[in-house]
Amino acid sequence: MTDIGVEKLTAFQGNDLQELCEATEEAIRDGSGFGWLTPPPREVLEAHWSGVLLVPQRHLFIARLEGTVAGSVQLVTPPANNEAGAHKARLETFFIAPWARGHGLARALLARVEDHARKMGFMSLDLDVRATQKDAIRLYERSGYTRWGIRPDYALVGGELIEGYFYSKKLREKQA
Repeated sequence: MTDIGVEKLTAFQGNDLQELCEATEEAIRDGSGFGWLTPPPREVLEAHWSGVLLVPQRHLFIARLEGTVAGSVQLVTPPANNEAGAHKARLETFFIAPWARGHGLARALLARVEDHARKMGFMSLDLDVRATQKDAIRLYERSGYTRWGIRPDYALVGGELIEGYFYSKKLREKQA
């Protein structure tokens, strides 16, 4: 049986940062690099992920396969001055490294972050995704996310405009 795990990360320990950077690089090369088209220099990735842990509105969740960091997602909460939007949060930078796919990590990661958002009192989650990310789209739609918008010029990849889809999922009817 494969050992999988999901956790909220508040500090990097041991090889976490290096493993997260390696998984990120592999996901970027595979085309699911949440905006990056080619892997940036390692010091840029390290600064990116280290910075995520410093931002109070960003909650980093990681997936592990056999103890190794294999993917992540960020739960991004609204800033204090967004009272009108305080009921909803966003999912960003959701990926699983190619070598770790097919073990249920994406489903487990999504379920964990949704549960955390519910406990924080959020009523809904929003996310967006490139139309070319078919596996991610299937996961979101099977998990109850509703596509509410399409943007034809969502991303520019290799000189070609790629569509993007916008999704929401209701977590509860009233704010806790």
